[in-house]
Amino acid sequence: MAFTTELIVSELVTNAIRYAPGTIQVRLIRDRTLICEVTDGSSAAPHLRHPRTTDEGGRGLLLIAQLTDRWGTRHTRRGKTIWAEQQLPGHPGDAVPVTPDG
Repeated sequence: MAFTTELIVSELVTNAIRYAPGTIQVRLIRDRTLICEVTDGSSAAPHLRHPRTTDEGGRGLLLIAQLTDRWGTRHTRRGKTIWAEQQLPGHPGDAVPVTPDG
């Protein structure tokens, strides 16, 4: 889970550095799930793209969408927050199936 979380944070922070002016804030919230939030000063919401194999970029949000349970954008007075939610090991939704043999 650590590698996946590092990848999510890296992608979200890289997008914020690349496309948004001003300060960037990163928050990890551990509750029933692990939520990564990156807040920046841009009001432009990112768009999920499906890049061609020859495209050099555009895969960040596609990776995030595939690695997380949910993700989205929340607009604020000073910009936006992009968040991504992961299921924590051992929590509901992460059940291991039990076979009849035990």
